[in-house]
Amino acid sequence: QVQLAESGGGSVQAGGSLRVSCVVSGYIQRYRMTWFRQTPGKEREGVAGIDAVGRITYADSVKGRFTISKDYAKNTLYLQMNSLTPNDTATYYCAAGTGGLSLSRLDFAYWGQGTQVTVSS
Repeated sequence: QVQLAESGGGSVQAGGSLRVSCVVSGYIQRYRMTWFRQTPGKEREGVAGIDAVGRITYADSVKGRFTISKDYAKNTLYLQMNSLTPNDTATYYCAAGTGGLSLSRLDFAYWGQGTQVTVSS
């Protein structure tokens, strides 16, 4: 059983930056990992994914602003978020699974509890 724990959310003004983290209980290099976000009444949306060999994909809405990375020594996944806008306000979740790159919530069995990111205008 893989356990995931996010941290690092908070409040920031538009144009600012935040980095959220996700500590993985298992060996992070075994899994594909993706950051998702969700706002009330909307489906959970994949924003950035990285697979076991380091290939990366981003949703168009965050491309050029967000950066996903892994620290293998710390078993931690990061999402660096720059140039934030109020549209980025959401609860951010990390997820782990096996297989290739994916931004689909249906492809992930393990989820963290989420961390709130609020961007004010």
